[in-house]
Amino acid sequence: MDAEGSHIPTDRRPGRAATANAAGRFEPYAREALNDGWEREPLPPLRTEVTEERTRKALAANDSPDIPFDRSLNPYRGCEHGCIYCYARPTHAWLGLSPGLDFETRLIAKPGAPAALVRELGAKGYVPRPIALGTATDPYQPIERDRRITRALLEVLRSHRHPVVLATRGTLIERDLDLLAPMAAEGLVKVGVSVTTLDPSLSRAMEPRAPAPARRLQTIRRLSEAGVPVRAMVSPVIPALTDHEIEAILAAASDAGARAASLIVLRLPREIADLFRDWLDERFPDRAARVMNRVRELHGGSDYDSGWGTRMTGQGEWARLMRARFDLAARRLGLGGMPPLRTDLFRVPRAPDPQLSLF
Repeated sequence: MDAEGSHIPTDRRPGRAATANAAGRFEPYAREALNDGWEREPLPPLRTEVTEERTRKALAANDSPDIPFDRSLNPYRGCEHGCIYCYARPTHAWLGLSPGLDFETRLIAKPGAPAALVRELGAKGYVPRPIALGTATDPYQPIERDRRITRALLEVLRSHRHPVVLATRGTLIERDLDLLAPMAAEGLVKVGVSVTTLDPSLSRAMEPRAPAPARRLQTIRRLSEAGVPVRAMVSPVIPALTDHEIEAILAAASDAGARAASLIVLRLPREIADLFRDWLDERFPDRAARVMNRVRELHGGSDYDSGWGTRMTGQGEWARLMRARFDLAARRLGLGGMPPLRTDLFRVPRAPDPQLSLF
């Protein structure tokens, strides 16, 4: 692996959240950059690199009791938004890449995903249920502007009238209102927009290439005005850093037109724990210990507990108080449930006709 494992200077990682690029957990060796005196010129800043993979299968199955969908779809691996808390970072280790800066800078696009999706929707015995689009990495991260894979997937789903649930913090979703609004009118789409904080400085530090909070609220408004049902996702809630904003975020989202809201506490599986601690030490050294102590209280004394039923809600008194505050504010603001999506409109893709048409 040729990635740098040591702390990388800030001038080499502008607009990035991770501070290092340690080898993934499956790599037999770790390499660390060392200046041996021959280096004359400073190394250039890290740039975003995009490669493509051949997609044989678009849909991923899920049987987790904590998640309300059984299939998901992701047009990209890695995410340039660079959120330091992203629970998907460890997936980059499966590619021989680092969950650190590689996750933010070495992205993989799936241009064949729309064609693969058509094949899977047309498979014998396929039963339509809502597809969750954007569960691992954001489908509206910056490279979507040019790649347009998410849009192509939505065109497939709209063409075959298949229900979809989108999750994003990207404002580029507004580009696709011409697809989403008609789908919403038929009960085929709902959207979750993540709002982690209302503080633009904090947002810039922990999700450096994601749109600012005010801009995300504007996206909620534009989607809602177009008739697209929107859920405000207050996630992750970071104790001693963003938990005091729960009520304010819900009020702002409700004012923007959100119909529902959800809350997930900070999760730090595998490599994310070290990445997050390093980020805290660099950005908020005065409260780093307090934040991590509270995180451990929420997860039974560990940085993370993967147990079903508690991994996304936390446990203990702080988790109970946080949920009580959220529920009270959501009820007061009328942020209830989202409408169910329809599956009865699904049109099975037609197989190519081997007989040439005369017309």
